Amino acid sequence: MKYDLLLKGGTVIDAAQGLNEVRDVAISNGTIAAVEPDIPVRAATHTISVKDRYVTPGLIDIHTHVYYGVTTWGIRADAVCPTAGTTTVVDAGSPGWVTFPGFREFIAEPAQTNILTYIHISGIGLVYGPIGEMLDIAYAAPRQVAETLQKHRDITVGVKVRQGKMQVGDNGVEPLKLAIEAAERAETTVMCHIGAGVSLPEILGMLRPGDVITHCFQGNGDNIIDEKGRIIPEAWKAREDGIIFDVGHGAGSFHYEIAQRAMEQGFISDVISTDLHTGNINGPVYDLPTTLSKLMHLGLPLADVIEKATFSAAKAIRREDQLGNLKVGTVADVAVFDVLEGQFEYFDSHGTKFIGDKKLKTELTIREGKV
Repeated sequence: MKYDLLLKGGTVIDAAQGLNEVRDVAISNGTIAAVEPDIPVRAATHTISVKDRYVTPGLIDIHTHVYYGVTTWGIRADAVCPTAGTTTVVDAGSPGWVTFPGFREFIAEPAQTNILTYIHISGIGLVYGPIGEMLDIAYAAPRQVAETLQKHRDITVGVKVRQGKMQVGDNGVEPLKLAIEAAERAETTVMCHIGAGVSLPEILGMLRPGDVITHCFQGNGDNIIDEKGRIIPEAWKAREDGIIFDVGHGAGSFHYEIAQRAMEQGFISDVISTDLHTGNINGPVYDLPTTLSKLMHLGLPLADVIEKATFSAAKAIRREDQLGNLKVGTVADVAVFDVLEGQFEYFDSHGTKFIGDKKLKTELTIREGKV
């Protein structure tokens, strides 16, 4: 058969198939057609040599804010993702059920990037950053959120709630209870932002297997690390119970020392995401490959950071049947990377600078078979 595109000679990293070795990848009609040790060049209409490069599933960023023009957080996904190997992004609750129709029509549907979203438990969503969207519990709308999720399962992945004092005021974990209610009605999961002022053990005790804690290495208070630098027992138990821990770097939610101490104790995040928005796209986050590079500096091998931003991310949003892997028949979302060696300056979200010796550089992004 004649393939549309052949990526030849690269090292394929695909956790879903246990691959970390040289393979050729062929694409036809927007899907993965073959992954083999040697596919003849004559079998493809177009061939791109990716020798000495790494070929991975397209990256999946499960925490972003892309409701451009409606929220103070929103960036244009297509302005950054195609140059960052990122083929799918999930908006972490920018739309509430009230503003979701506009998100679908004007953001997700026209985009080149595959855009999915959590629906915020607050009807107003994350329209305006500084003001907490759940200071008034009357904004919570579990029934309407569940109905929106049920009607739009193709681009929705669950319910978002933020559980910090700034977001909920004196309402404690009541917003989380209502988010779980909505998620149970719609038979889906919750992504919970953690921050200072609300008991993390109480939050962890309420979450269910498959729910996501984002900002797991934040250092603003109520952390996974106690005052003696040890992982709190509730975090270990939550992990055993199937709670998913996500980095969610953000502008204030990635603390280098917290991450370092946690990882030294063997507490590794399940997923790596950026929390990319207007407040960090020009630094310190920039894009997902930069965040992955920071975790490589902290000791994770290349294959591990790729897994956490592809197959593990796809599983967290229940899309692993089509996304996050290079299995034959799945959508041809592919990224090609080089790993640069040298001295690279990185910053966490608290102004801490550290120097890494490796940096992921995107060479190619393919979305649904198109470069």
